[in-house]
Amino acid sequence: MKTNSLAFRLFVTAAAWVLVVLPIAGWIIFSRYRYEAVTTFDTRISFFLTVVISDADEHSESGPTPPNNWGEGLFEITHSGWYWQIKPLDGRPGPTLRSRSLSGDGLPLPSEHKIEPNDKEVRWGNFVGPGDQRVRIAEQVYVFGEGKSAQRYSVAVAGRLSEVEENLAAFRSQLIQALALAGIGLLAVTLFQIRFGLFPLSRVEQSLAAIRSGEAAKLDGELPTEIKPLQQELNALLKSNQEIVERARTHVGNLAHALKTPLAVLINEARGDPSPLARKVAEQADTMTTQVNLYLDRARMAARIGVIGRVTEVRPVGESIVRALERIYRDKQITYSLDCPAGTRFQGERQDLEEMLGNLLDNASKWARSRVSLVAAATSGGGPNGASGNWLEIRVDDDGPGLTPEQVAEPIARGRRLDETKPGSGLGHSIVADLAYCYSGKFELTRSEAGGLSARLTLPLAT
Repeated sequence: MKTNSLAFRLFVTAAAWVLVVLPIAGWIIFSRYRYEAVTTFDTRISFFLTVVISDADEHSESGPTPPNNWGEGLFEITHSGWYWQIKPLDGRPGPTLRSRSLSGDGLPLPSEHKIEPNDKEVRWGNFVGPGDQRVRIAEQVYVFGEGKSAQRYSVAVAGRLSEVEENLAAFRSQLIQALALAGIGLLAVTLFQIRFGLFPLSRVEQSLAAIRSGEAAKLDGELPTEIKPLQQELNALLKSNQEIVERARTHVGNLAHALKTPLAVLINEARGDPSPLARKVAEQADTMTTQVNLYLDRARMAARIGVIGRVTEVRPVGESIVRALERIYRDKQITYSLDCPAGTRFQGERQDLEEMLGNLLDNASKWARSRVSLVAAATSGGGPNGASGNWLEIRVDDDGPGLTPEQVAEPIARGRRLDETKPGSGLGHSIVADLAYCYSGKFELTRSEAGGLSARLTLPLAT
């Protein structure tokens, strides 16, 4: 999953939401449960405190009496964690009563630690009790007896805090496990939802790749309602692009017909008149014809290149041109070699590739002594101006005389011929360079390993 993708953004957003919300929800749930657990524990201690006071005061009018066993066996087991104690205050003599679970030990009292009572006159505190147990103690000062025998006593009941802590620890562990499982499940469902929800976009991507590679003419298939308008607009854009190109081709053809005929008439008439004016008119008309051909060629190139989905396989084009050249140059007995893997495709019009390869192979055939080779292959990087990506590299080599370093370094100019001994217009390399430029490619000339000329052409590769 790429970091700059919609899927990654949606997943990270959902993950952040889960990582923030679930811990907050867990903290709220645990806090509430802890409050309920502590409140229930305190209520239990308060209940035992009330029972101890009531039972101790019921059987005697002169002072407290040992409470009866009222069904709580933990007060009978030594160091069970549950204790009660009745202790006289004010330094006056009186019986100190303790539960059997204390086994003669005493309880630390909140009143001895200066803890103030609450609105129910009960003091609460957490202390270390018998057997180094952490206990929660509730203490209430109660007056036993009547008249002169009335005396204040501290009545305390203690409960083992580990009961609450163990309960809270077990609940916290189960809560963490449950929330972790819920979080993992939510993230898994979110990931599936993202993949399932964005799957139609993958289909759109595949369809657009098919259109770009020439395998399809429009965006087909049934898409969700939300993406349907995008499909319609893209198809309308493709249709509009095709119509614009067709109109441009028509206008270019009309312009070529409208200009070439009058220029041809002017040239023919001027050449029939020996006057200086006629020679000047013929010269300028020739220049105009050259310029018209140049810019009409470029307009036709641009019109063809603007079409989306034009893809041409290189090998069949190369084989067709080589077969034609073998017949044309059969007297020279040139050996042609073609090295091009099947499936290597050019992202552009077949007509343009034929024109480029035709010019390069024909030029190589004119100058070759016995051998011409055509090599085409996909390459990574090495595009124009160091552009990255996949490109198609075509190389045409011959074993002719080649060019001098000075000639190779000169720019390719339209109509410039490097050697007047061979027939030609001097437009071949210029046309190739123009076409390569229109496709954002590059064209360069170097010396080949066979000693002749090596023409290197870099064009877009169809994937």
